[in-house]
Formats: sequence, C-alpha cells, structure tokens
Amino acid sequence: MVQNYSSKYDVKCQLDACKTYPIITDSVRGEILCGGCGLVLVQNMADFSHESHGYTQEEFLTQSRTGPATSLTMYDKGLSTIIGNNVDSSGHKLSSRTKFDFFRLRVWDKRSKSRSASTLSKAFTLLNGMKTKLAIPDNVVENAAYIYRKALNKKLVRGRSTSVMISSALYAACRETNTPRTLKDIAETMNIKKGTLAACYRLLIKELDLKIPVVDSVQNVARIASKIGLSEKTKRLAIEILREAEENNISAGKNPMSLAATALYISCVKMGENYSQRDLAEAANVTGVTIRNRYKGLLELLKN
Repeated sequence: MVQNYSSKYDVKCQLDACKTYPIITDSVRGEILCGGCGLVLVQNMADFSHESHGYTQEEFLTQSRTGPATSLTMYDKGLSTIIGNNVDSSGHKLSSRTKFDFFRLRVWDKRSKSRSASTLSKAFTLLNGMKTKLAIPDNVVENAAYIYRKALNKKLVRGRSTSVMISSALYAACRETNTPRTLKDIAETMNIKKGTLAACYRLLIKELDLKIPVVDSVQNVARIASKIGLSEKTKRLAIEILREAEENNISAGKNPMSLAATALYISCVKMGENYSQRDLAEAANVTGVTIRNRYKGLLELLKN
C-alpha cells in the first residue's frame, strides 16, 4: 500500500518540473519515489512502521517482526517455533501433497509440545486466572512462575496437586515482594483448604531455601481502610500506632492483618469515626475476638 507522508530521508528530485510534486513513500517495497516522474530516490529503506500486536502467541509470531517478549509464565518461555502458512520462502503456494505433509507436521508439533509441557501449561493457566482475580502485578506473577519452575526441577510437584503448588508459589512471591495478599485470599480464590496451602508453602520455603521477609502490618492499613472508606487522617494515625508498636516489639508474632485492623479501630475512636470492631473485623477477614485481644495490648502502649 502506497502512503503519502513526509519522509524521514532528506531526498528531493533534481528535475525542475517535479519540485511541485510530493515525495511518495512505498512502505511495502521499501522505496521513496518522486510523485512527478516516478524516479526511485531511495530503495531498501528501513521499516519505520509500528509493530502489529496480537493477543496469542501465534498471532505474535505471524503478525509481528520480533514476536512477544520472553516470559516465565509461558510453558516454553515464548521461544517455541510455529510452522507457518502453506507457502514457501519466496511466497509461492505449496503443492497439495506438500500441504498435507506440513499439516501432519503441524499437528504432531502441537501434540508433542502439549505432552511435554502439560504440567507447566496447566499451572500457568491457573496462575493467569489468579492474577486476574486477585489483581496481582506482572512482576509478582513472573516471580511465582520462577518459584514454581524451581519446585518442578526439584520434583516437589510430583504427587501433589498442581493448583495447590502454583498457589503456594504465588503466595511465596507475594511475601517476597511485600504484596499484601493473605493466605486466606489465595485459598478462597482457588477453592482449596488453607491448611493444605500453608503446608505446601512451608515445603517450598524449606526445600528452595527462600528468604521471606517479615510481613509489615502497615501495608494492610490502606487495604482495610479502602473497604470501609476511612479518611486519610485516620489511616495516618493508625500507621503511627503500628510504628510505635513495632518499636516496642509488641507486633512480634502477631497477625499483621489483625494488628492493622486494631490500629484502625483505635484511630477511628480518636478521630470520631463511627465504626465498630465488627466492621473492622469483617473488612480484615479476622474475628472480633482477635481485635479485642490486640486492642488491649495497643491501648496499654498508648497509655504509656
């Protein structure tokens, strides 16, 4: 297709009669022509057109010059070869016999890939589903895929549920990147038992020697406050209470979500916002008894 637009090359036709005619760029042939006499001014020029992006791996490889970026969330990391259309390298159509041969090759190529990478393909399909439901960032998903690949190489997946292992890897990635997602959130999303998920998570930490940082309860303040609709001043006061609790080693060994909910409750009382312990407990997915127990310890700290 021939398009008329200003060229990136500073070229002009030398004929006086052609000075009034525009320069034509043929992006298909890679040539720049004079609009008057048709003289080829530049040939074999670089392609400045935009990439054509698709949604599947096959669309990337067939419609784009470079293909998709490599990713650990693909079972083949995005580096597989796909047998293309029924044309040869020069663009001529193949004979019917050759088409049949390539069709059979294409079928066996897909079957061999699905058999060799069935475990990874199933696991990463579940991972992409959790990414959408839990609103997980891409870097956390990549880290989860890396942890799962390490577990697969150490044969930790053998004899265990794929959904449980990929969920454990995702929770470990959330803990490593300080992404506020609880064990209960992931267990409810995948419809698995929390105890089973916790056991596989401990297995990954032990066998893969993962260095998991301690969860900061401050990260859960904004999450709980957004569910109820608390003001910014209330959230800031709750963060100050939690920082003071950390300095006095009161938060050690306590559930970070319950601590954040308790600090928000104390902040609501001081700021005059009418929210009960039950409201905070439901927003934090903890029990009211837990908030009452944490409330006593934080209240003694504030009195001192």
